[in-house]
Amino acid sequence: MNNTQLIKGSLGAIAQQNNQSIAETFINADVIIIVDTSGSMCAEDSRGGKSRYDVACEELKNLQASLPGKLALLSFSDDVIFCPSGIPFNYEGGTDLAKALKFAKVADVTGIRFIVISDGEPQNEEGCISVAKTFRAKIDTIYVGPEGGDGQAFLRKLAKASGGQGVTAAQVKELAANVQKLLLTS
Repeated sequence: MNNTQLIKGSLGAIAQQNNQSIAETFINADVIIIVDTSGSMCAEDSRGGKSRYDVACEELKNLQASLPGKLALLSFSDDVIFCPSGIPFNYEGGTDLAKALKFAKVADVTGIRFIVISDGEPQNEEGCISVAKTFRAKIDTIYVGPEGGDGQAFLRKLAKASGGQGVTAAQVKELAANVQKLLLTS
């Protein structure tokens, strides 16, 4: 996928469809999804031998189609970017999750949910936990790395720091189902 196309149900597609600005569509979003697009997300251990990133994109495409205009997407690695097209920008660099959480913090208002999708190997674990503790909203996490990996424990710790919950998507295979499960719980 390239970042010039619009995914059906993405904020960009809804804005175009309704002749609105991205800001106007963002107001109706219920969830900020923060997707890890660091180099480790290129590991080809997901369904069909695809990379974690490619399968995450497929799952996010389906999710946005089923919840049109409700998901705002951020992708991060060394930098963070808002992705109104619905496609996470594939950085392939480091994993500065603390920076991504600080970036997303501006949207920490009543009624919004945060979901971090990652293999849980940030550059600064304590910095991430520190930022997470400042959120009013819960931060839920979905682990997409190898079963039993160190990142799984970190993501559970991150979720707990904000009162959220951590789940596992077996190497991204169950990402959409897990996002929907998190959205149905409070």
